Amino acid sequence: MENVYEQFFFLKYSGGWSFSEAYNLPIGLRKWFVDRLIKQLELEKEAMENASKSNSNSQTLTSTNNPTPPPTYAKKYGQG
Repeated sequence: MENVYEQFFFLKYSGGWSFSEAYNLPIGLRKWFVDRLIKQLELEKEAMENASKSNSNSQTLTSTNNPTPPPTYAKKYGQG
């Protein structure tokens, strides 16, 4: 029974399901959603790790590549 509660918790916490939605799912379908959610979270974790490893797409703003705000912005907010 504890395994069922773990599934309910996981679907609610990670999937945004309500308790009654998870409770009313047929067992096979609930298991599929749990397995699919696990797969999705693993794919997202892997994508984030790969993105953090590759520094080629990241940029740091400096005085030479910092975009200048439009004149209306400078007048409105007193910058420029």
